[in-house]
Amino acid sequence: MIVAMALGVTAAATLPARALVELNVNKGNVEPLPIAISDFQGGDALGAEISGIVSADLKRSGLFAPIDKSAFIEKISNPDATPRFEDWKVINAQALVTGSVSKEADGRVRAQYRLWDTFAGQQMSGEQFFANDANTRRVAHIIADAIYERLTGEKGYFDTRVVFIDESGAKNARKKRLAIMDQDGANIRYLSDGRSIVLTPRFSPNRQEITYMSYESGQPKVYLLQIETGQRELVGDFPGMTFAPRFSPDGQKVIMSLLRDDGNSNIFAMDLRSRSTTRLTNSTAIDTSPSYSPDGSKVVFTSDRGGRAQIYVMGADGSGQTRISFGDGVYSTPVWSPRGDLIAFTKQTAGEFQIGVMRVDGSGERILSTGFQQEGPTWAPNGRVLMFFRDSAGGPKLVSVDLTGRNEQSIPTANFASDPAWSPLLE
Repeated sequence: MIVAMALGVTAAATLPARALVELNVNKGNVEPLPIAISDFQGGDALGAEISGIVSADLKRSGLFAPIDKSAFIEKISNPDATPRFEDWKVINAQALVTGSVSKEADGRVRAQYRLWDTFAGQQMSGEQFFANDANTRRVAHIIADAIYERLTGEKGYFDTRVVFIDESGAKNARKKRLAIMDQDGANIRYLSDGRSIVLTPRFSPNRQEITYMSYESGQPKVYLLQIETGQRELVGDFPGMTFAPRFSPDGQKVIMSLLRDDGNSNIFAMDLRSRSTTRLTNSTAIDTSPSYSPDGSKVVFTSDRGGRAQIYVMGADGSGQTRISFGDGVYSTPVWSPRGDLIAFTKQTAGEFQIGVMRVDGSGERILSTGFQQEGPTWAPNGRVLMFFRDSAGGPKLVSVDLTGRNEQSIPTANFASDPAWSPLLE
């Protein structure tokens, strides 16, 4: 458990007449904000570790440019004291983070930070957190989220996890295991042993639970897995093929495409309490890859009913099925943004695979990344960043990209990795 407490936000005695520093992330091309992040005092190496994680999180977002510590003029020794703002303005640090780490008598770690606007000469925010040793990395991510939110006005996404398929071994005999890690690639642990093929893990939008497919008996089965307890529950044993189950926004249903005896792939929703299924499409084409809108009222999916796979939207009850994509190429894996404003997709055209986004009516299509064999976008919970997998150098690896398309980052994993799914913010 992590406990947070706000620190008093106090103004300097005399404040310049200017607004506090902030980033407008809605204006398109955002120049990264120069920010100084001092090593947190105390805690031996732990203070430097926490400040290093905070710095790495903010830098990876593409919105912040942490300043090299060798440029610092003032050496922070008391993180609670008002900094010498002139020393930080000289190196163009528009924001400054100070902090400390200590051990409490009960063994818990106490970490605190303060965020300063150096040009206004004012503290912007400050909090302290209490956690056990196992959660110190989480504390760093939570601090980074708090700084991100204070400076951008948007929720952060650093205190999250990603579930994915870990792939190892020869290409013609790959061992595939369910794995989970922090969003930055740290703390990888395995959720399955690799003795059977596992595919398409997907997070619940409101709890630490995933749904995935497994071929344990040679037939596709859909399971629910509680991340923390390891408790597993069979959702259904579906003859033929099952594709890409996803949760509804309230976590009470899963939606998937099923290949039935008539040879057609159609979309079905299953109530997880009653296990009853409702057929939403009745097409002679291939309807697949459904994803709910964040309010649960609509579903986006792909269908080749028009001759090649394009993106369609329908009501959650299957009504009003409407095509929204009309570009060249083949569309797949559409995923509704948690903000509700965009749909991410994979597009294959002219021998290339592209990761893109469009508005929910199909307008404003933008390609964010182009490469060889890349697919499977998943949204960060704040709807500002996508993660996907790209097959290169012998196997797939995970990549993230922001909505500008200019900030692409490789996600480190021990082995090859595919099919990522981003968790909601942890609690």
